[in-house]
Amino acid sequence: MAIKWLSGSGGVDHPLANPVQARQIVAELPSRDATKALEEIAEWLESLNGAEGFKVDRRYECVDLLDGAARRHQREITQEYLSTPRVQKFQENRLWNAQFGFCKELGEAYVRCIKECVSGSEGASAAEKVLPAIVARAMRALAMQLKWMLLRYGLVERRIWTHLALLYRLAEEKGMSEQAIAVYPSPHPRSTVKSEFLKALMLPASSLDGLTPPKQQIAERTVAHFAESFLLSAEAGGCTHSFDLATPRPPTRLVPGFAQTGLLYFGAGEALARLDKMTEQVAARDGVPHDFNLGGSFPKDEIIAVLRHLARYWSDSPPARGSERRPTAARGPVVPGADQIFAVLEPSATVSTLDFSRNQTAESWIVENVSDSGCGAIVPPQRIDWVRVGALIGMKNEISEYLGIGLIRRITRDAHQQRRVGIQVLTKTAIPVTISKASTMSSLNFDLREEVAILLNVKPDERGEVGLLLREGLFNGRDILEMTLQRRNYRLEPTRIVESGDDFYWARFKVTEQSE
Repeated sequence: MAIKWLSGSGGVDHPLANPVQARQIVAELPSRDATKALEEIAEWLESLNGAEGFKVDRRYECVDLLDGAARRHQREITQEYLSTPRVQKFQENRLWNAQFGFCKELGEAYVRCIKECVSGSEGASAAEKVLPAIVARAMRALAMQLKWMLLRYGLVERRIWTHLALLYRLAEEKGMSEQAIAVYPSPHPRSTVKSEFLKALMLPASSLDGLTPPKQQIAERTVAHFAESFLLSAEAGGCTHSFDLATPRPPTRLVPGFAQTGLLYFGAGEALARLDKMTEQVAARDGVPHDFNLGGSFPKDEIIAVLRHLARYWSDSPPARGSERRPTAARGPVVPGADQIFAVLEPSATVSTLDFSRNQTAESWIVENVSDSGCGAIVPPQRIDWVRVGALIGMKNEISEYLGIGLIRRITRDAHQQRRVGIQVLTKTAIPVTISKASTMSSLNFDLREEVAILLNVKPDERGEVGLLLREGLFNGRDILEMTLQRRNYRLEPTRIVESGDDFYWARFKVTEQSE
C-alpha cells in the first residue's frame, strides 16, 4: 500500500524565499554563542515549517542551508554539555533545549519536504533526485532527538517510532533503502537509508540507560561507526531485537522461541565481531583508530568500558540480573552524594546519632523492589537535579539502624514521567574510619593529615582485600594508607580502583600489616 502525505499550497511570503536574503540571515547568526545561534536556527526552521507556497526544491534548499549552518554550533554545544557534568541546571536546560529543539524542527522540515515530494507538489520533480538523501537526513534528525532524550533518561516520544516506520516503509516501496548515498557533502562518508534506520533502532537496544552521558556519546558514535554491519531481516534468525512497522513502539528484545510474523528483526550481526576487534585495538594503543570518530576526546578506560558494555548487550545473551527482585513498598531517607554522606558519617558517629530527620539534604524515596545486591526506587519529581548514573547515595530503610551505601546504575522514566532508578548496594552497613598516608622516613611527617573514609566490608575477601570509599582527590592508587578503626590501626596497600565518580573513589586495598 502506497504511503500518501498531503501538502499545503499558497503564495510565498517568507524571508527565506529569497536566496540572497536567506544567505544574509545565516551570515548574521551569532558566531560566538553556539546556543543562541542554534536557538535562532530552530526558530527559522519552525517558521519555514509553518510557511506555505514554497516549491519543494526551494524548501529543501532552505532546510539544507540552515542545517549546514548549525553543524559547528551543534558540535560545540554537545562538547559543552558532556564536559561539564556539574553545570548549573539553568545552563544544562538551555543547552539541552537548544539541541533538542533544533533536531526536532529539522526533522519536521525534512519530513515536510518528503511529504510534498511524494504528493507531487510543485518542484517535486527536482527534489525527487535527492529524495534518498532527504529521507536519510530525516532519519538522522530523528535519531538525534532519540539520543538527546536518552541523555536525560527520558521516555522516547511515540512520534519518533511512527516517523521512523513511515520513512523506512517509503524507502522500501521506492526501492531506495539500500542505495548508497551522500547524506551530506564530502568529506562525510556515504550511507544508506537502511543504515540510518538501524542507527536509530540500535540505540535503545544498547541499554544506554545504564551509562553516563559521556559514555552514551561514545556508545552513540560506536553505533554509527558499525551501522553498515548491523543485520536487518524479515526473519528472526541471527537477530536479537524486533520492530513493528505497523504498530510502531520501542524495539523489543527477542524471547527464544517466540518469534512473530510481520515484524522486522535486527541485531548487531557482523558488527559484534568487529566490535571485539576494535576493543582489542583500543586496549593495545593509546587512542582509537583514525576512522573511529567519537566526536570528542575520552579516557581510554572509559572507551573500553563502553565497548565492552555494547558487546554484552549486542550479544545473544545479555547480562542477567544477579538475583531475583522482590516487590516491596517502603519509604526511606536517601542522602545524596559523597559529600553529604561523609558529612553524616563521622568516625565518632554512633547508631543513635544517625538521625536523618533533621538533615536538610536527606530525601525520601519509595523503594519498590529489592534483591540481595540492589533495589529499585521511585525518585520524587522535585528532587532530580543531582540524580545521574554513577551517583553515590546513602540509604536507610525503616527497620535498619545503619546507613547503607549504593550507586545509581540505571535511570528510566515511565509513562507518568516518574523517574525510576536501579541501585547497586555496595554495603548495607557503612563503617566510617579515619585514614592517612602511612608514615615513612622519607615523608618527614608531611601531608599525614587524617581524613574520613568509608569501609565497605569488615572481613577481608579471599584475596585479603577490603573495599574503601574515599573523597575525590585523596587517592592516587600508589600511596600506602593507615586506617584507624575502633582504636586499632591497619596498614592498607592499594591494589586497584574499582570505580570513580565526580566526588569519590571506590578502591580495593590489601591489609598488609596490623599494629596494636
